[in-house]
Amino acid sequence: MKVVLLAGGLGTRLAEETEVKPKPMVEIGGKPILWHIMMHYSHYGFNHFAIALGYKGEVIKKYMVDYCSLNSNLTVDFQTGAVTMQGGHRPDWIVDLVDTGMNTLTGGRIKRLAPHIGNETFMATYGDGVSDVNLHDLLAFHKSHGKLVTVTVVHPQARFGHLELNGDQVTEFSEKPQTVEGWINSGFFVLEPEIFDYIDSDDTYWEKEPLERLAKEGQVMAYKHTSFWQCMDTIRDKKLLETLWQTGNAPWKMWEEENANLGNGTQGVHRNNDGAHVVSGRA
Repeated sequence: MKVVLLAGGLGTRLAEETEVKPKPMVEIGGKPILWHIMMHYSHYGFNHFAIALGYKGEVIKKYMVDYCSLNSNLTVDFQTGAVTMQGGHRPDWIVDLVDTGMNTLTGGRIKRLAPHIGNETFMATYGDGVSDVNLHDLLAFHKSHGKLVTVTVVHPQARFGHLELNGDQVTEFSEKPQTVEGWINSGFFVLEPEIFDYIDSDDTYWEKEPLERLAKEGQVMAYKHTSFWQCMDTIRDKKLLETLWQTGNAPWKMWEEENANLGNGTQGVHRNNDGAHVVSGRA
């Protein structure tokens, strides 16, 4: 099953990071967040990716082309020009790198990938969010209901502390963020190819007309995820993810250490079993 990764946005709220690279290439623990997302899917056996490129897509192309050599020991024969790689991390990935336009919106990017998907069920997510969602359970849920769309939904988290009042008296004071009511779109979709017919053009937001129409027709089901999810919309979000990684508390890291050359600042297998972790929300 193929996995669509939307990686073409500008990332304007991460401007100091995204002036020279696209948002999915902003690093957590010395690796692009895009790599973290792909490692998550790969952990569950989903290794064929179609990446929708846009802003500074050439940076992602170069990273993918150079990945194996940069993560291996090399022997270079200067007379013949031959380069031999030894060891290193070579994931079992096939990656389609598709230019989908600089200004194309999310729906248009998905539709431009239709020739690479064919007439098959596929997964899709944004190139700026990590989670510990169980992708096998997500796929099983999608197959169980027979609709065209499954979207993984999470509770957003309040950005401020919480006070309980009795009249003017404060009876409880908590600086820890509280999970607020309601559900939001976290990405991590499972989609049927019929959804391409709901997308009109490059100027279509996937989250607007297509999903709104599909929902009205009863074709959208929600997979409720109550554990960790975090998007990287701001520098604050990036710093939070970096702290989780560096302290060995990154819930999205489910792959084994020996399966990856993890680069700078890596720890052992990151799992946090203290309960639900839902941080921030997608605008």
